[in-house]
Amino acid sequence: MLVNRYRFRSVWLVDCVPAVAFEVLSDLGSYPLWWPEVRRAVRVDDRCAELYCRSLLPYELVFRARHNTKDAERGLLVADLVGDLDGTVGWRIEADGGGARLVYEQVVTVRKPLLRKVAVVARPALVANHELMMRHGKRGLRTYLAGFHAGRRVGDGSL
Repeated sequence: MLVNRYRFRSVWLVDCVPAVAFEVLSDLGSYPLWWPEVRRAVRVDDRCAELYCRSLLPYELVFRARHNTKDAERGLLVADLVGDLDGTVGWRIEADGGGARLVYEQVVTVRKPLLRKVAVVARPALVANHELMMRHGKRGLRTYLAGFHAGRRVGDGSL
């Protein structure tokens, strides 16, 4: 196992139809609106953003995420990451009862020099930090989607 290589998988259940989840997740520039650890997103173009992430540990990760797959019909989003993290991240969005099931998968190699130097001893802390970030992201997305729905109902005149 390479100490600087990480593989993560999370499953989130959210209260919205898959098409709405796809719309929100495909907008990389909106991530700071709902994911607290994504501190800033700078849009490069319609498929790419530079993301600045920081969680509990005292370091920031900066990388570009560029969609290589953006397929609403299949509910599939995949982005290549380049920068402090190199690899891929993806969402699989499926119907689940009246809501959506979001499967997040990430395979990355850490390129940030400081984190590479401390990889052997810091790995458990980095994994725990990622898990915390994912919990906050899930909670933030659920809250954001609730407001997203409410705003659409108001905008549609259905309230």
